[in-house]
Amino acid sequence: DFHTTCLSFLKEQFSTTHKPKLAEVIFLGQLRHPNLVKLVGYCCEDAHRLLVYEYMPNGSLENHLFVKQVPSALSWSTRLNIAVGAAKGLAFLHDAEKPVIYRDFKGSNILLDSDKKPKLSDFGLAKDGPEGDDTHVSTRVMGTHGYAAPEYIMTGHLTAKSDVYSFGVVLLEILTGRHSVDKTRPSREQNLVEYARPGLRDPLKLARRIMDPALEGRYPAAAAQKAAAVAHQCLSSSPKNRPDMSAVVEALEPLLSVTEDVAVGPVVLFVAAPEPA
Repeated sequence: DFHTTCLSFLKEQFSTTHKPKLAEVIFLGQLRHPNLVKLVGYCCEDAHRLLVYEYMPNGSLENHLFVKQVPSALSWSTRLNIAVGAAKGLAFLHDAEKPVIYRDFKGSNILLDSDKKPKLSDFGLAKDGPEGDDTHVSTRVMGTHGYAAPEYIMTGHLTAKSDVYSFGVVLLEILTGRHSVDKTRPSREQNLVEYARPGLRDPLKLARRIMDPALEGRYPAAAAQKAAAVAHQCLSSSPKNRPDMSAVVEALEPLLSVTEDVAVGPVVLFVAAPEPA
């Protein structure tokens, strides 16, 4: 059978640029999930190295949210489906027999197939999670500015909750249509988390200041409020107060069936001490 694929050429400097891609080959070669991009093959001949992936014709979530040439804004239902699918991909990695921390979760690494089904790509920075009695993995800080968890930036301590924070940032981008960091905006609005997080649990602020104007109000307010509350918990400054990704999936997935403004119940993902906004 003929399948359309995507090719990724590796640079020749093996010692400096090949190691992250080799990690990607190892991780993708071992993992199979509907929300992970499938690695079809790998070729190594002399100095030439090639990765072959399944083709994702709709590009990245980042392009659909922020590139003006894209024909139309994503609908609420499409955005929510993308958020749920991406959450399932992360939950699969975290709950694997040998847990994996993605470490670079962002919109440009969420690719969309012909039906706009999301799949996580680019595992070059992925790390094995802590094992046994270890609570974290110590590593050199890497990733993308605006998405990395604050404790990871400060200490280099990496956990699954670091990915949860990054998911919260992307969920905010999905809700707002704004970049995590946008230097073209007024100073108090340049950092999306700092700007939006205080209003995520206020329905009026959420509707008037935070939700993406491109949606033109075409979304069930109750579902948007619950999704915003999930984002708020994912963005907690304390890792222990963030939910697991499996709990995030359980909170977001029922919202897919909410098509009108009806009460969907409170968000209760876990038991934790209350944290100031």
